[in-house]
Order: sequence, then C-alpha cells, then structure tokens
Amino acid sequence: MRAERVRAGLSQTALAGNEFSPSYISLIEAGRRTPTDRALAVLAERLGTTADFLRFGDKAPSEERARLELGYARIALANGEATDARDRLLALDLGAIAPRHRTEALVALAQAHEALGDLDSAVAVLEPLLAEARANQRWLQAAAQAAYLVAIYVQAGDLSHSIELGEEVLAELEEAGLAATDEHLRLASSILWSYYQRGDLLFAAHRASGLIEMAEEHGTRRGRGSVYWNASLVAEGRGEYAEARRLTERAIAYLSESEPTRDVPRLRLHYGWLLLRANPPEPVAALEQFAAAMEGLVNVGTELEIGRCEYETGRAHLLLGEPERAERLVRGALERIGDSGDFDACDAHIVLGDALAATGRLDEALDEYRWAADRLAMLSAGRQSASVWRSLGDRLVSLGDHAAAARAYATALEEAGIRPTTFSMTTRHPLAVGFSEPTEN
Repeated sequence: MRAERVRAGLSQTALAGNEFSPSYISLIEAGRRTPTDRALAVLAERLGTTADFLRFGDKAPSEERARLELGYARIALANGEATDARDRLLALDLGAIAPRHRTEALVALAQAHEALGDLDSAVAVLEPLLAEARANQRWLQAAAQAAYLVAIYVQAGDLSHSIELGEEVLAELEEAGLAATDEHLRLASSILWSYYQRGDLLFAAHRASGLIEMAEEHGTRRGRGSVYWNASLVAEGRGEYAEARRLTERAIAYLSESEPTRDVPRLRLHYGWLLLRANPPEPVAALEQFAAAMEGLVNVGTELEIGRCEYETGRAHLLLGEPERAERLVRGALERIGDSGDFDACDAHIVLGDALAATGRLDEALDEYRWAADRLAMLSAGRQSASVWRSLGDRLVSLGDHAAAARAYATALEEAGIRPTTFSMTTRHPLAVGFSEPTEN
C-alpha cells in the first residue's frame, strides 16, 4: 500500500481522509495492522487501484488474468491479428485491475485500433490516458503517450493539433527537468515530423540542429536514433538528399543496437524510399532495404506500413523495367490499404498507373491517375499532398492531358503554401510588363 500511495503522490494524512487516522495508515504500511474489507475498498478507490491488488499484488487472480490476456493480445498484434487483439482487450474488465496493467492494456488497445486503420478509436483511448498522466504529473508516461498521439494526428492530417499538443507536453517535461531523456527526445523528434508535414522546414531544420546537439551530449543511443531519423526527414524536405541519407544511416546504426521495436523496419522503409529518389535512383539498393523492412513489418507493422512497403517495392521494380511485377505488388498493396482515399492509397494508385502506362494500357493508367486526383481533392493540404499532386501532374503531362496536369500543378503549389496571384494577366498590371497578351496555339 505504501508503494501505491507514493505512486499516487499522497501523504499518509491525505490517504487517511476523514474516515481514518494517519497513524492507522502508518500501522498498515508497517505491517502491524490488517485493514477490514470495507477499509481496504475505500483505500483502494483513493489510490486508484483495486482491493485485490493491495491484498495480493501481481499475484491477485484479476491481475494474473489481465496479464495473460494482455500477453495474448500482444502476440496477436505481433502476428498481424489486430482484430483478435482488439477483441481480447475490449473484453477485459479494466476496472478490476491495477492502473499499471490498465494503462498497458489501453495502449495495446490503441495500437490494435491503429493497426486496423481506426485512428478515431485510437485517439479516443489515448487522449484520456494522456490527460490522466499529465494530471498526476507522470511526465515520462505522458511523453510516451503524447509522442504516440502526435504521430496519429499526423496520420489523420490534423497537423496543427499534433504540434499544439506535442509542444504543450514538451514544455511540461522541460519544466520538470526531464530534457534529453529518451521520452523527451522522442516526443521532440515526433513534433519535427509535424512541422515537416506542415511545410515549416526552416523552423524544423533549426529545431533538428538543436536536438542533435542535445542528443549527442546527453541522449542514449535510442534517443539519438529518434532524433537522427526525424532530422533526416527534414533534410529530405529541404532537398538535401545526401544529408538525409547520412542522417538515416546514423539513425539505423543507433536504433539497430537498441531493443527490437517496429522503428528499425520503418526506418529501413524510409531509407529505401530515399534511395528511389536519389539522383540517379538506386532501385537495387532500395529493394535490399525494402526486403529487410518487410521482414520486420510482417511481425510488428500495421497493414498500412506493410502496404506502403509493397507499393514502394513495386516502384523499384518499375524503375528496373519490370512493370508486370510492379503491377502485382501494387495491387496487393491496395488490397491491404483499401480505397480509403488517404495519401498512401493515392500514391499507390499513381504507381499502379505508372505500371499500366509502361505496359501500354494508357486508358487504364489515366483512370488510376484520375482516381488519385478525385481522392486528393478531399484531403487536407500539406507537403505530402503537394508531393502527390506534383507526381500526378507529371504523369498527366506524359499522357497528353495538359489541362488536367496544369490543374494538378496549381493544386500542388497551393497545398505547399504558394497561393495564386490576384491579378489577371489580361489586365495591364505593372508586373505584366513585357508579357504579350495570351494567344491560342
């Protein structure tokens, strides 16, 4: 009971309340008094735990059952059986287990929802957990949950909220003297990705530089890996591909020596992505990274991540002159991703269009490009959206649909934050000096 009281941040007087005396609490903690069932129920409620846990600790029947179900759920998640994991966790009586196991079960439930593409449900689980951790000043736990939420909000396209939430918790961590811990560096790195997606590349680069300096001086290998990974994304966004590759290689080196997580296969997927966009592209080297990434993702990745690895592998085979193989891979990826209309689905349809065009099926390719254009029109603005619009414009030009390509390029510019000018070139605006009136070709 003393351990739970300290964890809850209560004094003996506060725990005693009006029903008991502080000396009674002291006697219980010293092992000189055994509380009645009624007293134990009251104390357990104040401590935010269960009477069974106070009596038996981890050996309580409810705790053992919860740990067993949680273990089965984690195995199901690792095997890609997210539906089974979700159903097991939803069947748990969370009110009958101690807060520590309750938190672990809820985080696993959020992971199951995310793996199934149900981001709203994942957020609904994590937001109350984060609020509770912040209210009780459990800052390291709050940092881990905030980093997870920041990543989910980015997936959902809510970049402003991901940044606002992340910065709030980051400031609380620094005020509590927890800067440069793994949790602090991971959260700060996650926010870098939000700034990157929003297009704030100058600020993101400045923040990344400071985080690298902090991580090198005080961080663990895992903390450094998180920083270098997200710094590489910022470098890529600024067109510094050589620097992005260097940072990614350092991130892989650091994280490969840490406890195995889903981070390393995701990082290898990102490295392969960079290799395909090198000048010139390196599809053979990219395929090596994708193969290594897939080996890990099939055990710990989500359906979306596995699908992304499949269609990027298809892109590599397309660059190697193997469009039929690329088509098979991308169609398999789309079966995983579904036609949800998110950026990955749009990107996959564009790669499928490329594969179809490479085999001479131009009408089918155009259908895929138009599908992507229709879905992109429904999605929020951002760098990722701008990049896909640009890709779409390039393909439409190659198929001779110049009007649609012009609209795609204009949309890409708008979503990157470059708005159209307000004057018409048919008027004699001062900036139009030197331009002739538009004529038809």
